[in-house]
Parts: sequence; C-alpha cells; structure tokens
Amino acid sequence: MTYDEQLARRVREILADESGLSERKMFGGLGFMLDGNMAVAAGSGGGLMIRADPSDPDGLIDGDLIVPMEMGGREMTGWLLADQRAITSDERLRELVQLGIDRARSFPPK
Repeated sequence: MTYDEQLARRVREILADESGLSERKMFGGLGFMLDGNMAVAAGSGGGLMIRADPSDPDGLIDGDLIVPMEMGGREMTGWLLADQRAITSDERLRELVQLGIDRARSFPPK
C-alpha cells in the first residue's frame, strides 16, 4: 500500500512556502522534510504522522483520532498519528502540519 496522494497534495500546499523542503518515500508513506528534519508524513492508511514536542503530548491526544505513534508495538516518543477523520478540514490539517513544522524547525539543519 502506498501513501495517500490527496493528503500529500494538501500537505504540499501548506508547506509550499517553507524553505528547505524535500520529500522522501519511506515505510509506505511520504515524509516531508525541512532542512533534513521530518515534520510530517502522509501515511498509507490516509493518516498523518506528526512530529510533536514530547513534553506536551497529552494536549494533542484526541480519543482515537490523534494517538501516540507506534511502530513495531513500541510507542515512538515525539510522534503522533492523526487518523484521516481528524484531518478532513483544511484548517485542522494546517494546525497539525504547523505542529510538525515548529518541531522540525527546533532542530539544527542536517
């Protein structure tokens, strides 16, 4: 299964003015990198993987719509997964992508 092309297009529109933007296919998804640091990724199930500040994840968790990211049965600190139902509105998608932008920009360029 490949990433959701429509979601990738929506994310590209949001990130269009960001400097240092690149895309990388990985794990069946499409990662959006800012100066080499991943901000968000369009997933194969239509969801959005978001890089977030691990010091305040509880404020972002939203039932089963936004959950801590798990890979291989282990929680990935600093990553959230937004179900496709959580990103139907452009405004909400923009808010979540901005979280990823802010976190990715908090790291030095690679």
